[in-house]
Amino acid sequence: MATGRSTQLTRQIGEHLVAAELGRLGLIATPFAGNVPMFDLLVADEAGASIAVQVKAIRGASWQFDIRRFLHVDLIDGTQYVRGPVPLPAPDLVCVLVQLHGAGDDAFYILRMGDLQQHFARTYRGGRRPKKPESMHCAVWPKDLEPFRGNWQLVFDTLRGRRPV
Repeated sequence: MATGRSTQLTRQIGEHLVAAELGRLGLIATPFAGNVPMFDLLVADEAGASIAVQVKAIRGASWQFDIRRFLHVDLIDGTQYVRGPVPLPAPDLVCVLVQLHGAGDDAFYILRMGDLQQHFARTYRGGRRPKKPESMHCAVWPKDLEPFRGNWQLVFDTLRGRRPV
């Protein structure tokens, strides 16, 4: 089980790795010293366009979420019923999911928050959980996100959409 310190280090390493990768791509990216709800980095291009980016880093096999961030799920008599997607506050928010392996061997998956919601809408079935029926835990694995691996172009496309006219 991860300790608070190791969890904090994983988060910190992930955010700084993403900021460094974006720097290599010619963008300015800055993390925050404290917790900012909804995003972890601000990213800007040379034209002054900027976007927020959410980063989630893991050392293990999958990223963990609460399904209620993405789907309406009712719990009735110990059975979960999926009722459909919840309105996301920022469906176009760029997310970078980082799988930490070691120096130079980390994997980056770049997608939108709405893409994660669509993944869970396709894969989360609800039903009766045998050990803990009230658990709203869900996870996504790197194999599920392979089409988004190294998709840094999404950052540039999103910035292009934010440029002042």
